[in-house]
Amino acid sequence: MSFLEITKWNSLRLDKVILAFLLTLALIAILDQNQLWPSIVFAVKNIVAILPFIALSIGVAAYTKASNLDSKINTTTSGNPLVSIGIAALFGTLSPFCSCGVIPLIAGLLRAGVPLAPVMAFWISSPLMDPEMFILTSAVFGLEFTTFKTIAAFLMGTTGGIIAYLMVRAGYFQEIMRPQTASGCGSSCATSCGDDQKDGDKKPNTTVYWKFWQDPKRTEAFKTEAMTNGWFLFKWLALAFLFESLMVAYLPVDKVALLFGDEQWWSIPLGALVGIPAYLNGYAAIPTINSLIELGMGAGTGMTFMLAGSVSSIPAAMGVYALVKKPVFFLYLLLGLFGAIVSGYAFTAWLTL
Repeated sequence: MSFLEITKWNSLRLDKVILAFLLTLALIAILDQNQLWPSIVFAVKNIVAILPFIALSIGVAAYTKASNLDSKINTTTSGNPLVSIGIAALFGTLSPFCSCGVIPLIAGLLRAGVPLAPVMAFWISSPLMDPEMFILTSAVFGLEFTTFKTIAAFLMGTTGGIIAYLMVRAGYFQEIMRPQTASGCGSSCATSCGDDQKDGDKKPNTTVYWKFWQDPKRTEAFKTEAMTNGWFLFKWLALAFLFESLMVAYLPVDKVALLFGDEQWWSIPLGALVGIPAYLNGYAAIPTINSLIELGMGAGTGMTFMLAGSVSSIPAAMGVYALVKKPVFFLYLLLGLFGAIVSGYAFTAWLTL
């Protein structure tokens, strides 16, 4: 299918995601008309804000496929798994991506053939910390809280990557991505991008064609990949941000602290359960959690609340659910949930020493 044909088809296509977006707008208009325009503005502003990340990740993913760099990446990351997982977790801890902003990059990595284990390590650790967030968090919560959160981000990513690796070795997750998110270049570049594998050659060609635009087939593959990925990410993130606008409008975050004031045994698990649906990723979490702690929330519960919300808020979870198979999706949620709980208990124990 040509680039123009895909553009025309996608512009006319009304799939389940677009239908859900329109139905949500209709429900808002019926139930609370005053919220309709603020929700639209909120979704548009957030799409515009994240657009550079989307464009960059789409371009990288398309270039990776068209240039055959995906085969090279797959070969490189198939070496020592523990080293790959550790590097991915460290890079994720230092990268400036929120839980929604990291999804386009994750999509590109999976389409490039990077194994699930290092991707999961990066996926979990990335929304939790970055250099600028470290500075801002230190200014509000102090160096002790911020350092512990940074270590927790790295350890959560590393642990998640190792668990994913062990499960893959045990025979789980043979299929990771949903069929509709498969690469537009096809399962093998040999059939659509040119002569990537010679007849009778059992090993895939790992030659990188840096100037792919010199090959018409590879240029077409780039356009197809970019359009397919762009449409997929745009529609899901638009729906996710629309849902987020409703959470911001109706979720009584300032009342949540009443449930966590005495640091009961259940306060940390409950903090994780509440933190997951609350959209508290990135810099917005800092003043929110600070306010909750000032209202009486324990520091350990605040740590759990922040980590759980950062890893997988509902908008981010929607993007993950659309991208990968259900078993991978639930593993991601469980790793984020239990990692946040363990970190909360560990921080509480540290403060009592």
